[in-house]
Amino acid sequence: MDCTIRNMIKSDIESLSHGFMNQGWPDREEILANYFCEQARGGREILVATMNGVVAGYITILPLAKDGPFASTCPEISDFNVFEPFRNKGIGNRLLEEAEQRVKRFSGTVCLGVGLHLGYGPAQRMYIKRGYIPDGTGVWYRNKPLEMGASCQNDDDLVLYLSKDLQ
Repeated sequence: MDCTIRNMIKSDIESLSHGFMNQGWPDREEILANYFCEQARGGREILVATMNGVVAGYITILPLAKDGPFASTCPEISDFNVFEPFRNKGIGNRLLEEAEQRVKRFSGTVCLGVGLHLGYGPAQRMYIKRGYIPDGTGVWYRNKPLEMGASCQNDDDLVLYLSKDLQ
């Protein structure tokens, strides 16, 4: 199968949003349109993977992390999705590899936050296999370090931050 990775174009907004809805997720057209505007201003880069011409997933790169322990100090890979019909075909690794190569042009380190619930299991494994390590600040919840004994909900806001040396 032919996998291509390229920067996001405007028509991807609708295609990506449909990809989410086909999985039973909410429409993300507004978020994706905002990403596209951020890309035009240089505040975010969006890489889109296509498989045989069909949008299969995407990854975004922030020049500097907005939240977490790396805020304002390190580029961050953020919002990384491969749609269910295209998983386990190497697309995620290809997207991540391309994102790392692009970050490497201006930084020796990249960071990301990964959720801790079951839905993030494959991503957690991929990041560790690719050399990402926890930053040492523990688990974060709703953009704050979670104190020992504190309560939280195991949702998308429960995150472990990782980084990778690209040198």
